[in-house]
Amino acid sequence: MRILGIDPGLRTTGFGVVDVVGADVRYVASGTIGTQHLDTRALPERLKVLFDGIGEVVQRYQPTCASVEIVFVNVNPQSTLLLGQARGALITALVTAGLPVAEYTALQMKQAVAGHGRAHKDQIQEMVKRLLNLPGLPGPDAADALGLAITHAHAGKALARLTAADGVGGNGKVSYRAGRQH
Repeated sequence: MRILGIDPGLRTTGFGVVDVVGADVRYVASGTIGTQHLDTRALPERLKVLFDGIGEVVQRYQPTCASVEIVFVNVNPQSTLLLGQARGALITALVTAGLPVAEYTALQMKQAVAGHGRAHKDQIQEMVKRLLNLPGLPGPDAADALGLAITHAHAGKALARLTAADGVGGNGKVSYRAGRQH
């Protein structure tokens, strides 16, 4: 299984790709898609850059599924709305490419990667580095995206066991397109 993790952002979106081989989770690639070079008022253009950028990542790395961070409500409702639009463009790109999409909160990712939900960005970077045996720290956005891919690698195995055990699976927190589970 090859998982694409995405940390949505309107200015900077992180992506991380991992392979799951048996019990091992192996690093494939990571990086960011940036829109900061565009006029801050040019929302449609920013959304297109994100949509096209994720499309290029999917085409290049051929993931079998994706995991995306669920947006929480910020203090600033305008920022939350803009982030939601960015997230929507990213998910639309994934679904257009035919990928099943799982969604996790930042808390779930932090718990899966660092063992507690209050982990700071630098702790996530360090744990991702250790878990994937990276030579250096990934950037904060790429580390969060890799963390989401790692989270799905572990949750996907648990969901597969649940599905095999009771024929149902899923708990409402992770969504899959077209009923496919990975």
